[in-house]
Amino acid sequence: MDALKQTMTDQQSGRKHIVDLLARATKAELQTAFDTLSPAPSFAPLRGPETGLVMVRGRIGGGGAAFNLGEATVSRASIRLSTGEIGHGYRLGTDRTAVTLAAVIDAVAQDDEQRPALEAGLLATVAARIAEEEKRTEQETAATKVDFFTMVRGED
Repeated sequence: MDALKQTMTDQQSGRKHIVDLLARATKAELQTAFDTLSPAPSFAPLRGPETGLVMVRGRIGGGGAAFNLGEATVSRASIRLSTGEIGHGYRLGTDRTAVTLAAVIDAVAQDDEQRPALEAGLLATVAARIAEEEKRTEQETAATKVDFFTMVRGED
């Protein structure tokens, strides 16, 4: 029974990672990945695509009381492939085409035969781009770092 629970946990964390990368992929990356799927998947919408607002919560200093920072526009879509897999897509913004593509790719990624190609192509590309953006941001931030020090006068 423990092995089954571990397998389910691994599958859920893998799917979470895929959905996270799909949410951060550009529309062009999603379209390219969709165009390379062979055969092109046929699907039916289950929900959406639709756009709405979510409340963004924040904390001061990471430990203070939570407060409502503001609202963010989010789009979502759910689809069912003709083979039965259900995919979900979520993205910041109002791009309904991109969120539908993300949902389709999420559903396709549930197929054990097609997942390796998606991981090697789209998902690896998106992960590399995100890592590069984070590295660049870290370098830009480090360039503005100021080291404060105390000068000791020789009068002690």
